[in-house]
Amino acid sequence: MGAILRWGIDVVLWLQQASPSLDGLFKTLTFLGSEEFYLLLLPLVYWSVDRVIGMRLIVLLLFSNLVNTAVKLLAAQPRPFAYDARVKAITSEVSFGFPSGHTQNTVAVWGYLGSRVRAGWFWLLAGLLMVGVPLSRIYLGVHFPTDVLGGYLIGAIVLWLFLRFWKPVERWFCGVALVWQLAITMFAPAALLAFHVSESVTTGVGTMVGMGVGFVLERHWVRFETAGPIMHRVLRFLIGLVVLIGLWAGLRTLFAGIEPAMVLRFIRYGLVGLWGAFGAPWLFVRLRIASQSTMPA
Repeated sequence: MGAILRWGIDVVLWLQQASPSLDGLFKTLTFLGSEEFYLLLLPLVYWSVDRVIGMRLIVLLLFSNLVNTAVKLLAAQPRPFAYDARVKAITSEVSFGFPSGHTQNTVAVWGYLGSRVRAGWFWLLAGLLMVGVPLSRIYLGVHFPTDVLGGYLIGAIVLWLFLRFWKPVERWFCGVALVWQLAITMFAPAALLAFHVSESVTTGVGTMVGMGVGFVLERHWVRFETAGPIMHRVLRFLIGLVVLIGLWAGLRTLFAGIEPAMVLRFIRYGLVGLWGAFGAPWLFVRLRIASQSTMPA
């Protein structure tokens, strides 16, 4: 393993010869695989493009994040800048390195979107991102090449599992009573905290609980539709995003330095998820910028 990591350091140092000239380019590419970017992309799809694809994409990303966190904890591999002082940390990261979460999530998210759009131009875009985002992680000094390869492999496995099993799981879930749907969405993710408590796990679990409960409530009491005039779609995204960012950033400031930090983090991300899945669609219908489905839940 030591020899592989030393080879990885050589690759990182070779790429970083282009620093700082290409720092801006690679920071932009790495942003396209970040939490902040997905806070823009996923609500856009769910609120304004296609509700079903958006919901499934959110579930896929949350599942991918939890898998990535679990493997990172098991592997406990340092990042290049922590392994060798010659490597510049052009961006900051505090978790373990293997596998690359940016790479894994880029493969899962854009692979799924590609399977739905099924257009040559979109696959070209997805392919460019699947190369550019992972390359940026090596250049920025936060991942070894092997971290990126691991991200590709696990991302592909996560995507295959989702494409293979999601529809039967979804049909089964929709067939159980409301009380069981709520119980599953609340307690199944929360059970993961019994195995490990950290910022990344608490973030993922809190978001999954908020989103899961929100999706269930939305289908039973709101049933909004994404179809409609372009202006309504734009308004949905802008109004929803203002509140979403307000919750995400505002609660971070409000809860800063207050204990118990993990409980408050769970609440923060739970509320963000609940707003995105249920609160925003409810408001859109009330403001008459989204229609309601007449089909039963």
